[in-house]
Amino acid sequence: MNALTLVFISLCIFAIGYRFYGLFIAKNVLGLNPKNKTPADSLADGIDYVKTNKYVLFGHHFAAIAAAGPLLGPVLAAQFGYLPGALWIIVGAVLAGAVHDMVVLFASVRHNGHSLAKIAENEIGKGVGTVAAIAILFILLLTLAGLSIAVVNAMFSSPWGTFVVFATMPIAFLMGIYLHVWREGDVLGASIIGVVLLFAAVVAGPYVVANPTLSSIFTLSKKQISLIIPVYGFVASVLPVWMLLCPRDYLSTYLKLGTIAMLAGGIFFMHPELQMPAITSFINGGGPVIPGKVFPFLFITIACGAISGFHAIIGSGTTPKMIGSERDILFVGYGAMLTEGFVAIMALIAACVLVPADYFAINAAPAAFQKLGMEVVNLPALASEVGETLQGRPGGAVSLAVGMAYIFDAVPFMKGLMAYWYHFAIMFESVFILTAVDTGTRVGRFFLQEMIGQCIPKFNEKRWLPGILITSFLFTGAWGYLVYTGDITTIWPLFGMSNQLLASSALIITTTMIIRMKKGKYAAMTAVPGILLAVITIWAGYDNITDNYLPKGNYLLAALSVVIMVLMVIVFVGTFRRWFQLLHVKKTVVDDFGDKVLVTVPK
Repeated sequence: MNALTLVFISLCIFAIGYRFYGLFIAKNVLGLNPKNKTPADSLADGIDYVKTNKYVLFGHHFAAIAAAGPLLGPVLAAQFGYLPGALWIIVGAVLAGAVHDMVVLFASVRHNGHSLAKIAENEIGKGVGTVAAIAILFILLLTLAGLSIAVVNAMFSSPWGTFVVFATMPIAFLMGIYLHVWREGDVLGASIIGVVLLFAAVVAGPYVVANPTLSSIFTLSKKQISLIIPVYGFVASVLPVWMLLCPRDYLSTYLKLGTIAMLAGGIFFMHPELQMPAITSFINGGGPVIPGKVFPFLFITIACGAISGFHAIIGSGTTPKMIGSERDILFVGYGAMLTEGFVAIMALIAACVLVPADYFAINAAPAAFQKLGMEVVNLPALASEVGETLQGRPGGAVSLAVGMAYIFDAVPFMKGLMAYWYHFAIMFESVFILTAVDTGTRVGRFFLQEMIGQCIPKFNEKRWLPGILITSFLFTGAWGYLVYTGDITTIWPLFGMSNQLLASSALIITTTMIIRMKKGKYAAMTAVPGILLAVITIWAGYDNITDNYLPKGNYLLAALSVVIMVLMVIVFVGTFRRWFQLLHVKKTVVDDFGDKVLVTVPK
């Protein structure tokens, strides 16, 4: 199959999905009303609740949700062939992932920007809300640890990439000051400043590498980066959202979308054929990259490229506190997820344009690759051009960078720049992931403030600086410790399973709100994907425990998997009971938004 055909098909389906399915849900199911005041208006505090231009907010939201999942998940799933991953990304993003993101964002906006756990408490009950809060906090810690380890692995001993990633921080600070102090609301001017300075930083990368002094400064070890990233997360959590977090994510979006657009342009010029077959022999298990079968492991491997529970954390964290109008929920929620789905398609293509033997040589351990009886084809020449050892570098990041560099290098006026494009791709992946880390840390601080506030009410005061500092330090220290002492092989598999369980629970919880709003006839739009995803993920979790963790003696990981599944089952049971109660309510009342609902709940 030609890669350009897959790009065209995915773009068409995503456009149709947004225009018809997304718009239908926005109008008929959620009833988005631009006349309603959003939390950014009614609770404005200049720190967390800040009314934000929808394009800037789209940039922040997309940068926050688009982390390692849409890049690495599809690359790893290429083991099964390009067809299973492509189908799940396209169908899953339109019918499940984008619906999930938009509905969660809507629910949080209607609940004063509160977290998913608080929404569960208001809509279902205090017990379910408490269990959900514990599960979500635990999953968020694992998520940030897994994402940060991916950044560490991509950035260490890479002065070019490290320099550019670090440069985005002062650039973002400058943009924030420009937007809110010097020229308030001048998005165009801030964008020009940010893009020009970011381009300059990228171009300066090779000169940093060539300068011995600068190269030594930005050549950091794994341990050094493992300490720096939590410090950055703490700073991003404490500073006002307009000062660093939002402009940096907005700035990173230019790099992300610009790179993806360049990749699409490279495919347009190159017209590459997908070397990986549509379906490989590994769909029945036994593959060197993913140990399980295509069903159910495909769904927890692709993760964020189709649907992700981490998006629910962002969609009920920073983003709802910055929505200026309910009208923007469709654009930000549904639109950003479809954009991420397209990123996942591009990542899948980048992996599948490689010769299968080269792909497996990169993503499998040397001993596992040797058992396949394959011989590498282009890998020695690619490694020579890049100047690094590529074989036996599992995890997806290296093969994605090689695939992207291979496509860029094939464009006529870009030939001979393989090393440049490879290191650019590594830097691109790091920036892609790090923007989810800073936002996730801030959301974790919100969670801790809510939870501690149950016992110490002072922590509920959003502007109380000691509370902000204490919760930021505790949360950052927890996931920072996992990053410093752990590795991606111990955390990532557990994250994949727990992330999808969180997505299914978010769909189930928001279905409760849809039923309460007297829109029960549309409940299947969220309930069906939520229930199906829950069943598939628990199935995958069971297989992972019995076939992977227990045989290897990973009893702690097995126990943690069981705990997460039990917590989520408790949430599901409590939610189903609430559905039964709501479906037996006959009378309606009017809520604070002027809508007829079955019952009213606290905001």
